[in-house]
Amino acid sequence: MPRDPRQIQLEIDSARESLAATLDQIAYRTSPTRLKSKGKDAVQRFLQTPAGQATVGAVGLLITFVVVQKVRHRKR
Repeated sequence: MPRDPRQIQLEIDSARESLAATLDQIAYRTSPTRLKSKGKDAVQRFLQTPAGQATVGAVGLLITFVVVQKVRHRKR
């Protein structure tokens, strides 16, 4: 039984709309501006936690240690 051309056109239009919606979603999810903002927010939230503050302290201590070692070895 042959398919009705109008029904075929409706299916094509429906598929086109679905594809357009999918592409819009992909564009939104991969937007560099959005990803940058999301990453920045995540880092700020992490740095406000005790683990984040401990990490910053440990990195600061490590940098201080390395600088002191460099200064000591330079004087010799």
